[in-house]
Amino acid sequence: MLSQVIEKIYDHRRSDSLANDLRRKRFALFNSLIKSTRTPLKILDVGGRPSFWENTGLLNQEGLELEITLLNIEQINHPKFKCVVGDARNMYQFKDLEFDIVFSNSVIEHVGDYNDQLQMANEVKRVGKKYFIQTPNLYFPIEPHFVFPFFQFLPVVLRVWLLTHFNLGWRKKTPDKQKALSSVTSIKLLSKQKLMSLFPEGNLYQEKFWYFTKSFIVYGGW
Repeated sequence: MLSQVIEKIYDHRRSDSLANDLRRKRFALFNSLIKSTRTPLKILDVGGRPSFWENTGLLNQEGLELEITLLNIEQINHPKFKCVVGDARNMYQFKDLEFDIVFSNSVIEHVGDYNDQLQMANEVKRVGKKYFIQTPNLYFPIEPHFVFPFFQFLPVVLRVWLLTHFNLGWRKKTPDKQKALSSVTSIKLLSKQKLMSLFPEGNLYQEKFWYFTKSFIVYGGW
């Protein structure tokens, strides 16, 4: 039963999965916001991939001109996008308010502890006139990276043991304990309160599954 629920939530291959349903609603919200903004638009996607945008349908939308820059920690090459290597916590390559919109999907929980997340939030607001930031909810019962119930609340030693013995979600079994430790401690999920402390001026949208909030979107500048 639990495996069926997890598959229903996270299996991107299923058109009826929660992940795909929430993605469609997320982009409906994003689309409604950018329609209220003059184009062409310069968008910075922090941590984004070309396939992400190619699957949204926005690139081929009539009357919508988008210039998208992808910022990642490793080099990506794609003819349709400007790709830049950089750090979300210090986007020194970009001038103040250089972009109309800064977009980021499930990245801020990967940049480090709260101080690192605060640095990213400040940089997002420095380089962008508007922002649209999505991140999973700390208190959703199934941890989204390891796809294991309440994994984020287990003792670190137990999380390491699990990862050294099993494939967990999107993470392969990691026999090396130090690498497993690095993997399980590198993700710092955010609660609603912490996210809003990073973006106190922002508007909050909550993505729901039954009565649970699966993830948050905070957006501002509109």
